[in-house]
Amino acid sequence: MKGRDAALDGIRAIAALGVWLLHVGSNTGVMYREGMLPWMMSRLGIAVPIFFLLSGLLLYRPWARAVIEDTPRPRPVRYLWRRVLRVMPVYWLVTALALWAWSPFDWTGWLKWMLLAQNFFPGDPVPDGLYQMWTLPIEMSFYVLLPILAWLLHRFARGGNRPVRLLLGIAVLPVISVAAVTAARLFELPQLALLLPYHLVYFACGMAMAVLSVWIGHSRVIDSLAPQLLVLAGLLYALLSTGLAGPRTLTLPTLSQSLWRTSLEAAVAVLLVAPFALASRPGSLRNRVLGNPVSAYLGRISYSFFLWHAPVITLQLKLTGAQPFQGDFASVAVVSFVITMLLSVGSYHLIEASALKLSGHRSAPALPPAAPAPLPAAPAP
Repeated sequence: MKGRDAALDGIRAIAALGVWLLHVGSNTGVMYREGMLPWMMSRLGIAVPIFFLLSGLLLYRPWARAVIEDTPRPRPVRYLWRRVLRVMPVYWLVTALALWAWSPFDWTGWLKWMLLAQNFFPGDPVPDGLYQMWTLPIEMSFYVLLPILAWLLHRFARGGNRPVRLLLGIAVLPVISVAAVTAARLFELPQLALLLPYHLVYFACGMAMAVLSVWIGHSRVIDSLAPQLLVLAGLLYALLSTGLAGPRTLTLPTLSQSLWRTSLEAAVAVLLVAPFALASRPGSLRNRVLGNPVSAYLGRISYSFFLWHAPVITLQLKLTGAQPFQGDFASVAVVSFVITMLLSVGSYHLIEASALKLSGHRSAPALPPAAPAPLPAAPAP
């Protein structure tokens, strides 16, 4: 069966709104006030690991299915072409407008940004309104690397129990992340945080979830424990929102704080997504909440929302003459949300949807297997 998973779209919507709220709070200074709520607002960057995990889950699943079920593997060229059409057109529009309005760059600077190469030049200034774009070169790096990873995992898995060997192979990726985080702190190389190896743990969690979704399908255990898993995700998020995971400012964390933050972010992302990716049950309360038509639609336009919100906030602050960290939170939140939503709806339908049609893709990842219906006497295994 093909189709969108509405609950996962709902998670995307929450993540996009989290990034927006984080940037409203940081630009108005609310995030740096005393109290637990400002601390929790400062950790809304958890949205980025969630986005990365979803990419690993949804994009690797066809390759995992090919290994486990001997279905045809995706064609790398076609896959990459679809990724380019999915990401680049609306990115080019938003980035070009922001560069035109606020960038001091010459043509070489423009070229770096238009080719998503800005993370490889950490010494260059980040133009106003584009501070959220650091995640996209990491995403694109993963897109390019995935066919190679999938090929290596496929070869490794042929030597035995395929799902188990896939999981063992994927387990190497978090080790690379730990090494990158350690190197960044020990050798004072903060620019490593702008590169894929630093974040591979989140993509790996999604890839492992993809394997499990094909291998075991609907998990009754995860289904029954879903409320507890979601509560645990909230508790770990509260722990993440403390000094244990580092400062709220741009001050560099210690090695211990960085490792705690990476571990807690990965755990929260997994606990949040697993009840929907591995135990999708449309009739459950959690699916009705996150998979309702409004949240699902917000999830579909979440990429445009992510791209537009920072330029909109920047323009609003410039027009009102607000000093750094001194803007009015309520007015910035309301105005930026409304304008960003309008722009996102327009760019999604005019640009994103058109590009997806050009690629021949329905923008609909395959759903995980549906929950088996219980028999009258005993539930199906």
